[in-house]
Amino acid sequence: MSLLDADWSEGRNNNNEEENPNHDTDTADPISAFQQLGMLDRFLAIWIILAMAVGIILGNFVPNTSAALDRGKFMGVSVPIAIGLLVMMYPILCKVRFETLHRSFQERGLWIQVAFSVVVNWVVAPLFMLGLAWAFLPDERGLREGLILVGIARCIAMVLVWTGLAGGDGEYCAILVAINSILQMVLFAPIAILFIRMIGGGDHGMTIDYSLAAKSVGVFLGIPLGAAIVTRVCLRSMIGKDWYDKHFLKWISPLSLIGLLFTILVLFASQGRHVVHQIVSVIRVAAPLIVYFFVIFGVTLAVTRYFGFGYRLSCTQSFTAASNNFELAIAVAIATFGLDSDQALAATVGPLIEVPVLLGLVHAVRFLARRRQWPA
Repeated sequence: MSLLDADWSEGRNNNNEEENPNHDTDTADPISAFQQLGMLDRFLAIWIILAMAVGIILGNFVPNTSAALDRGKFMGVSVPIAIGLLVMMYPILCKVRFETLHRSFQERGLWIQVAFSVVVNWVVAPLFMLGLAWAFLPDERGLREGLILVGIARCIAMVLVWTGLAGGDGEYCAILVAINSILQMVLFAPIAILFIRMIGGGDHGMTIDYSLAAKSVGVFLGIPLGAAIVTRVCLRSMIGKDWYDKHFLKWISPLSLIGLLFTILVLFASQGRHVVHQIVSVIRVAAPLIVYFFVIFGVTLAVTRYFGFGYRLSCTQSFTAASNNFELAIAVAIATFGLDSDQALAATVGPLIEVPVLLGLVHAVRFLARRRQWPA
């Protein structure tokens, strides 16, 4: 273990021992959780592929599917997708030990971890996406600008799912999500204008409302976070900690993956027709996205491993760096450039590529941890 995470890990271990004195932190296995997964978790890859296939079939062969799903909008995305995202995040946030998080902020190691994450998320990743957008789409301004919007929208939703599936540190992920949410409200609009209007020479009349990013964060993080805090505080005090940890969390856990599958199905159903009928544009956007996800994830994982981060922290850092806030990117693209714009199409392709690629990375990083015997 390196100095970068020694202080914080020691503090986290002490906190865990206070809550669970029988927990052996020295023998923690980053992949042991997979052996305890149920049917839904073990075959998640199959369920996701089926959800994508069913969505594309519905979008292309059932009349007015896309129009019906997009009829109601909530923060720039369809109501079904918004519901799926909220359901997906709630069970994960219910597992976060909010009552002990304040101790983590007293550890020097946490602030080093956070500083590293901020640099990767708000400097390295956006600039890399900017370079990829110009390298792959020099002749398609609309698609390029949509891709740039995806790159500067840092993830606050699905990253919790990917981190959980890979056996990462859920509480640390929640901290990063909260920090990225605050930075997103402040930095998203000026970075978008800098990259698109000033560097890219795009629409000189383009303006992005700060409130749009703030509302997106408030809805897609604030609602499930607030509900999770209230649920945890109330149930643990009224019914007991043991019942909450052993029964309630086990009962609501499947809702997260059900919400993920529902979101994926609705995404592909609402956009399946666009994907098929604009396949050339979709492929051109997909290529830089695939490069982005693999490179950012791989480089972050390699750097964190080199500096001695444990598996759980390295895994969390990597998925946070590689994931993107597609709901915000789509909302901004539609509000700024229009529903039928190339920018909106590129932003929509983002999650369609991100889901299968990051699911593959979940399995890849688990395999790597098992093969290299990476300490937790």
